[in-house]
Amino acid sequence: MSITNEQKPSIPVYILSGFLGSGKTTLLVKLIEHWKQQGLRPAVVMNELGEVNLDGQIVDEEVPMAEMLGGCICCTVRGDLGLQLADLIQEESPDVIVIEATGAANPMEILDAVTETSLYMRLELKSLITVVDAAHLSGLYQEQKGKTFKLMQEQIRCASVLLLNKTDRVQAQQLQDLEKLLNRWNGFAPVIPTVKCEVSMELLLHSGADVHIHQSHIAGDGSKNAGETHVHTEACRAHGCNHGHDHTDQRDSNHSSNHDEHSVKSHTSHEHVMVYTHYFSQPVNSEAFEQFVINLPRDVYRAKGILSFSDTASRFWFQYAYRESDYMKITPQGDVPNVAVFIGEHFDQTAIREQLLELEAVKQD
Repeated sequence: MSITNEQKPSIPVYILSGFLGSGKTTLLVKLIEHWKQQGLRPAVVMNELGEVNLDGQIVDEEVPMAEMLGGCICCTVRGDLGLQLADLIQEESPDVIVIEATGAANPMEILDAVTETSLYMRLELKSLITVVDAAHLSGLYQEQKGKTFKLMQEQIRCASVLLLNKTDRVQAQQLQDLEKLLNRWNGFAPVIPTVKCEVSMELLLHSGADVHIHQSHIAGDGSKNAGETHVHTEACRAHGCNHGHDHTDQRDSNHSSNHDEHSVKSHTSHEHVMVYTHYFSQPVNSEAFEQFVINLPRDVYRAKGILSFSDTASRFWFQYAYRESDYMKITPQGDVPNVAVFIGEHFDQTAIREQLLELEAVKQD
């Protein structure tokens, strides 16, 4: 370690993982408020699959934020993470950094990127927190198939602490079964049941402490006891998430032009995920839009956006996940267009677009 690193304290880094709609952004807001109350200056790296940083609109505008849009942080834009972290540190001098990854990301790739960056910057990875939607996991586990199920497994297995969220949407027996399931998939991470991510921040942050230290010990020696003290490495590798994706020998024509040598190969963990971003040319009727959201196909498992409605003066933030939708009045920061982002598996983007154009009463040229 250099003299500089010895004299200056390392900046703690927390990674927020979890499938789309699990509650990561809700937890992010609570973490930021917790750190601000302690007199700390938090900074955020926000990753979105879409072209617009919608989740970032919920975060206090005083909080420094780096945006990584239009791709998954663990593959398409992974190479930018080190640069974003460097810029945040040099320009904002934060006391703590939190990275919220897109719900389609495999956290091991992000963890690797952070640890690589920590080789030449004052960073210390403290915890990889995975937020799990209890009802969604219960439904997926009953089917036990599909790439979404596999991705959620990987996110759970690679966590240092698990927040089992939205427990009010499952029965007591289901909750017990889910806790046992999480312990079976990841015996190292404590499981904290929550509703709306309400949790003691001290408990949450303490539960995931020293992940980076444990991982360094394992990487540095071959001790047979290493597996007893680590949080991420051996358990993840045993379940196939050492590299975050199932890399194959076949190049993915949709990604290869933007990937470095490491990530040019197919990323099958979330290559099935589709994103459609719709920019509205004019306000739409609120009731008609709500009905449209209710009738979204099951292949669309996440949607969010900022909208102006023709029958109300306020602008609204809306989000949709696992057949549940929510609307909240919002005053966007800066010049934010009326936009909606839809994320799912192989859904008909043309049908979504046409329905929205009908709501706008705009004819296709």
